[in-house]
Parts: sequence; C-alpha cells; structure tokens
Amino acid sequence: MKKVVLGLSLASGLSLSALANTGGPAWDKAPNRITDQTALQNGAKTFATYCLNCHGAEYMRYNRLQDIGFTLDQIKNELVLTDAKVGDTMKAPFSAKEGKAWFGNNPPDLSVIARSRAGANGTGADYLYTYMRSFYRDPVSQTGWNNIVFPNVGMPHVFWELQGDRKAIYEEVEAHGQKTHVFKGFEQVTPGTMSAEQYDQMVGDLVNYLQWMGEPVQNTRRTMGIWVLIFLAGLTVVTWRLNKSYWKDIK
Repeated sequence: MKKVVLGLSLASGLSLSALANTGGPAWDKAPNRITDQTALQNGAKTFATYCLNCHGAEYMRYNRLQDIGFTLDQIKNELVLTDAKVGDTMKAPFSAKEGKAWFGNNPPDLSVIARSRAGANGTGADYLYTYMRSFYRDPVSQTGWNNIVFPNVGMPHVFWELQGDRKAIYEEVEAHGQKTHVFKGFEQVTPGTMSAEQYDQMVGDLVNYLQWMGEPVQNTRRTMGIWVLIFLAGLTVVTWRLNKSYWKDIK
C-alpha cells in the first residue's frame, strides 16, 4: 500500500503542467544519457519499482526492454513485479474506474510523458528532472508535500525516503508596494538514504528512461539519419561529376 501511495504521486503533478509551462522557476537541464544503456537500465528499474505501482505505460511492452540490454530472464525476474507476461504492455495494477474511485483522478499513462511536457522553459526531460527534485515538506497540503515547480501539486513525494525531508526557504520581498515571498532554496531537515549527488543521478537515469520510452527507436533513427546524410552527400558528388562529364563536349 505504501508504494501505491508513493507511485500515485505522478497522478496530479504530471497530468497538469500549465503553471510549469508559463512562468515559475527555471527548469534545470536534464542530463543527456539517452544512449547510455547502464543509465537507461537503472531508470527502467526505478520506473518498474516505483511508478508502475499506480501508473501504466500501455504503449510499451516489457520485452521491448531488450533494446536497452535486458535479457528476457532479467525482465521477468527483475522488472515484471505483477502477474504480467514479458510480452504484455505495462498496464497499471488497477482499472481506470478503480483509479478514479480511489484517488479522484485516474493516474495518467506515462508512455509519452517526457514528450508531452516540453514548454518555454525547456524540454519535457528538463521539466521532469526539475519537478522530481523540487519537492518539500508542507504540513498544510493534503498529502503533506508541495513542489516548487508545481505549487499545490496533488501528489506526495515518491522518493522522499531516498532524498530525505526538506523544507523550502522563502524570503519576503517588497516590490511596488506589495510584499511577495521569493523562493531562496531548500533546507535539509533529515537526510535520505541517498546523497544529493546519488539522488540527482537516480532521477536523471529515470528521466532518460522516460525520454527513451516515449520513442524507443530514437537512437536507431538518429544513427540511420547520419548514414543517410552521408550517403546523400556522396551521391551528390557522384551525380555532379557525372553531370559535368556528360555535358563537357556539348556546347
């Protein structure tokens, strides 16, 4: 049940990003490890352990994870944590009707979440990377948590045991006769099981996995695109030489 509550965290925060896309704090740049199989595998394990307790990724099949280096046995033993088969899609553990009845809103599907969150502040990966590192303890909120990127978010902090307890520090600033509170940073209240560097690494790997999952063929597509451009460049040179040779005696 604990993981169900934690996994539910993405339900509100990822289904609503209007505030994050229009103003608000700047997004941090997400690390780009989309071609790093180790990073993608670590992200997939985090995704299976935490996110799939409440969310689905119904455009992704478990056996597609072979593309990032997992064997079928590894997928079955380490990533399929339900009674699903390795050829099944990554479905949520409950129906949409049950999700709505239990939580008010059915937790959204995460198959293309990284592709759908791009905004003026950066890419979808930047948003997710900043969002999952911006939670702080808020006893006034319904869940006991809040988020700098998404104020009054309706989800708890999925990884609070890993990151530890933090509180947000605000400074009162007066401008044009009005007082406002400006965010100044976080204060660590209790440590987590990970250091700040380890936590950022874990979140970065998860975000890279979410980015890969939104388009599993993107690495192949990019590699193929480079070779196609090289071929077209060579073909252009050959065509130009043939054309010159053909017309050289014609005046």
